[in-house]
Amino acid sequence: MKIAAADVIVTSPDRNFVTLKITTDDGLTGLGDGTLNGRELSVASYLRDHVVPLLIGRDPHRIEDTWQFLYRSAYWRRGPVTMAAIAAVDVALWDIKAKAAGMPLYQLLGGASRTGIMAYGHASGRDLPELFDSIRRHLEEGYRSIRVQTSVPGINAVYGVATQPSVDGKRYDYEPAQRTPLPAEEDWDTRAYLRHLPGVFEAVRNEFGPELPLLHDGHHRMTPIQAAKLGKALEPYDLFWLEDCTPAENQEALRLVRQHTTTPLAIGEVFNTVWDYQTLIREQLIDYVRSAVTHTGGITAMRKLLDFAAQYQIKSGIHGPTDISPVGMAAALHLDLAIHNFGIQEYMKHGALTNEVFRQSFTFTDGYLHPGEQPGLGVELDEAAAAKFPYVPAYLPFNRLKDGTVHDW
Repeated sequence: MKIAAADVIVTSPDRNFVTLKITTDDGLTGLGDGTLNGRELSVASYLRDHVVPLLIGRDPHRIEDTWQFLYRSAYWRRGPVTMAAIAAVDVALWDIKAKAAGMPLYQLLGGASRTGIMAYGHASGRDLPELFDSIRRHLEEGYRSIRVQTSVPGINAVYGVATQPSVDGKRYDYEPAQRTPLPAEEDWDTRAYLRHLPGVFEAVRNEFGPELPLLHDGHHRMTPIQAAKLGKALEPYDLFWLEDCTPAENQEALRLVRQHTTTPLAIGEVFNTVWDYQTLIREQLIDYVRSAVTHTGGITAMRKLLDFAAQYQIKSGIHGPTDISPVGMAAALHLDLAIHNFGIQEYMKHGALTNEVFRQSFTFTDGYLHPGEQPGLGVELDEAAAAKFPYVPAYLPFNRLKDGTVHDW
């Protein structure tokens, strides 16, 4: 078997997606997700111009060899564009291998380690009544774990709050990348946020009781000492995790946070390789790995990263909002089902247009996801439907402080 063709498909149902379709000489096809939110065309060009010519004629079953070839032969390693492109190839090849074997991908990864994959949903509100209503809606939809995001008095727009205004009128938490000529500017005040948030979690606990797992995303906006302060203030409310409390490119900064709080920490959605985690995992400075299969080199790389984390009792929490296509989500679910150190899976439902383009076999029942039993990933791309939704430029917002300084969003 040889790779006969590799096509890059950019489509924009609900939001922009980059999909790689690899076809073998005996007619098998595999799909990979190469979506990089706000920088989609850079990955599409990397694939079309630099990677696809290297794939033609290769044996699709040699997944590890192909991964190492694409990573090492470019000389310039790592980075989100390179690793998203490698991930697209890697996942497409795993899709082909599982189809050739006639079994769902998780079976090739060692079989199921659990019957279902616990998912968390995204509740938010501009005030407590709106937040409570959002939590109740998610519970009615079947979610058993809830991420809580809230507006902050004095701040006009805060990441993750669905009902606050956005420039293009879309639901904010559904897709924060807005289809505007320039990125939307938002404001930020860390001290106001630190004053407000503990009271929100106190109210949520009083309303919904001690059993409901609650999560929160700090979205990289705090310094290490501010993150430590928040983690300590939230301890009475027993969070499942505090995510991205501080920009973790400075891995040693998490030592300070750990010294001051026992709130579990989740880090890594902007990371691309195991090298970004070396100190964090070895020194047990985090509790959950947040990387996406799509942005971290695919299933091959993520399995190795999570095996490394397992040695230190660190679990998975794979990134999974709507900027991961159904192809990337399916890849995550097969990995979730197979690994031993699974923690939780982020899950935000895609829109109707996306589901028209990507036909999926994975299910969500009573708070648990399952990738399904179709051979391969269990996702098929309707190329005719995809062609109806051309690429539309879109940018994620950015923050400025009150004095005009650009700040982490």
